[in-house]
Amino acid sequence: MNGGMFEPNNFPKGLYIENFKILNKTDTLSGKGNFYLHPNGIFYLSKNNEAEIVETKAFRNNPEIKYATQSGPVLLIDGEINRIFKKDSKNVNIRNGVGILKNGNIVFIMSKTEVNFYNFASVFKESGCVKALYLDGFVSRTYCPEQKWIQKDGDFGVMIGVTESKK
Repeated sequence: MNGGMFEPNNFPKGLYIENFKILNKTDTLSGKGNFYLHPNGIFYLSKNNEAEIVETKAFRNNPEIKYATQSGPVLLIDGEINRIFKKDSKNVNIRNGVGILKNGNIVFIMSKTEVNFYNFASVFKESGCVKALYLDGFVSRTYCPEQKWIQKDGDFGVMIGVTESKK
């Protein structure tokens, strides 16, 4: 699935780390659009594949970070839905995001129909996530043949893939 927002040239918006290399710096500016809704956040994996979601203002770069993508807004903070979201919001769209369960496992969720931020965050909370970050909206695509979800169209800047290693 696409793993964050991107600029018109398909370059990632905000922080992007790939294989321990910083390819784009953290965006701490103010602006319009979902990326700048507060709080904005960063999802990352450490060299030990431990996942974390932190608010951008609390993020400290670390050479142990293997992959990172910045997006916004943060959906769940300490297991609670972001207070800026309203249950009856008419701001609906296809949405995708990432969450972290209490045991540290990662959950990726993409809506198949339009949903507001409150209801989207609720799905992560009901799934047992303690943290969650919105990744992208109407351009979101997922390729998951096991679930009969095969979207091969689209134009992206950051992709997240789940792989298995053969032992």
